[in-house]
Amino acid sequence: MADTVQYRLERMVEELDDLERRGLFTRREIAEIVKQRRKFEYRLKRPSPLKQDYLAYIDYETQLDTLRRLRKKSVSRDLDKKKDSKRVKLSVSDFAGVSRIVEIYRLAVLRYKGDVDLWLRYLEFCRERSNGRMKKVLAQLIRFHPKVPGVWIYAAAWEFDHNLNVAAARALMQSGLRVCPTSEDLWVEYLRMELTYLNKLKARKIALGEEWRDDNKDLFVSLDEERKNGDGSNTDNKESEDKVDIFKEQGLNILQAVYSGAVEALPLNFSLRERLLEILEATDLANSEDMRERILSDMKRDFSKDPKYWEWLARLELRNSKSDEGISDDVTLKQLQKAVKVYEEALEVVPCSVMFDLYTKFLMDIIVPKDGNVQLCDCTEDWISHLLTAYEKAKLVGCMSEDLACKYASLHLQLGRFDEARKLAGELCSGDLSNSSQLWLLRASMEIRHFTKDVLSQSKASLDSIFFLVRDALTKVPLSKSEELWLMALKFFALEKDYSDKLVEMSITAVAKGGGSDYGFSLSSAVVNFILHKDGIHDARKIYERFLALPHPDLSLYRKCIELEQNVASLGDKQCLVNARKLYESALSTYDQDSSLWRDYYSMEIKLGTSETANAVHWRARKTHNAAALIASPDVVL
Repeated sequence: MADTVQYRLERMVEELDDLERRGLFTRREIAEIVKQRRKFEYRLKRPSPLKQDYLAYIDYETQLDTLRRLRKKSVSRDLDKKKDSKRVKLSVSDFAGVSRIVEIYRLAVLRYKGDVDLWLRYLEFCRERSNGRMKKVLAQLIRFHPKVPGVWIYAAAWEFDHNLNVAAARALMQSGLRVCPTSEDLWVEYLRMELTYLNKLKARKIALGEEWRDDNKDLFVSLDEERKNGDGSNTDNKESEDKVDIFKEQGLNILQAVYSGAVEALPLNFSLRERLLEILEATDLANSEDMRERILSDMKRDFSKDPKYWEWLARLELRNSKSDEGISDDVTLKQLQKAVKVYEEALEVVPCSVMFDLYTKFLMDIIVPKDGNVQLCDCTEDWISHLLTAYEKAKLVGCMSEDLACKYASLHLQLGRFDEARKLAGELCSGDLSNSSQLWLLRASMEIRHFTKDVLSQSKASLDSIFFLVRDALTKVPLSKSEELWLMALKFFALEKDYSDKLVEMSITAVAKGGGSDYGFSLSSAVVNFILHKDGIHDARKIYERFLALPHPDLSLYRKCIELEQNVASLGDKQCLVNARKLYESALSTYDQDSSLWRDYYSMEIKLGTSETANAVHWRARKTHNAAALIASPDVVL
């Protein structure tokens, strides 16, 4: 390895001498260059060099070559100021830097053939420096990655834009389509390329007039053929505008051919049809309306069972409106009515919750302006009627999802129909959505809102009613989804001891049945925190002892209990430190492989305990599977 590195360094002698002779680098700087290159060369000669080794070497050489060019310009300016007849000529150092970078790239891509990003970085360098290797590298990339559509697009774009070789670009794109016929991007970019070239020919013909035919007669025969009239006269005798129509017809033929091939290769790709239609509408082609109708007809035939299609079709009626930005201000009433008809047809064809959700969202975008407030008027009342009918239909056909139900009840609230909203929420919670956490939460919040606003109704019976409602909700909703319900209930009944005690007992029963949660909502931790702030640490300790007595308490509960004991222990309470140690020991009996738990235990002993207890914890931690994490932690000083 050393001999190889030395040989490569010796080959740089002529270049380095030239840099010194021309005054671009000093001897000390050249010595540093040799030192850095030796370091990089040794890295590349390792048994398994990393990709980063190659990239670091390339970055260094790129910066070095940039510095050389800047200094060369400075020397040239000095000579110009002195009016010296001597000029800086090209020499070996002007080419050696780029050649070395190309060689490093070559070694890198041979080592990491599968890294397309590295290949593209190599190509960008060749393109920027115009070193004549672009075609060769592109050919290698295509040979190694023929199944990557972006490779064909990149190669064709280079031929089309840089080399101005449309024939080569077309051949590359067609080869790519044969290898990757299911690539949506390839089909779209191929069509864009052909139409772009057609527009260039059209502009050239308008600019050059009759000279255009002589200049292009050997290129594209399909466009340059002389077209005869019925009497044998040449079409060149027609008006200039008629000649331009040839391009419109040819563009339509190209689009029809690409569309047919794309649909055959990707019959179920909705996005492809959408993009092709956008290109058609943005291009001036002959008989474009007929082609548009054909595409729309094919889309309805192939995607009529897809809600996404109907959403797109309805938004298409709005023309300038974008689905992710609501309804724009310039949309007319006629356009809105057409879009509504599309949605209503969709509900007949695809009666599902997704379709109802899309339709109701569309109507809400019409009803609710940008300020978020519903302003009732004759027109708005009509749209609200459509919206309520849609919700009722969703409920009738069994397509009422949790989200739709919440929006349905919330609409009544927005319209000021509070009693109707309460009644509707009660009906929905007693049906198929009886386990919906968000619906129960909405219903409970409405009842609590009604209770707090109506002072006359604040009686024991009213509190009982709300408690029974909350109890039903917490019983029916799964524990993993009931976090907001529990927190709302604990907060509301915090000052009502009888109800809060019942909630605590319910929580213990729920945790005993459902178990703890190490990664999500921890009901036991929430209840302990609630009791701590409400009644103090003594009552909180009693509650957490009951939770810890249940099978398999979750780790978040242990952490919460340890936290509250440590907080008091930091004030000098020795008993709390003993309690914290007991909690750590209990937690480690189940979660001994959790390195963060060992780390926290050790940190506590460092701060609140003694060196002996800290060393004991450290010694035990080293025996566990994840002991290295304790040693490596920056927060722990051993």
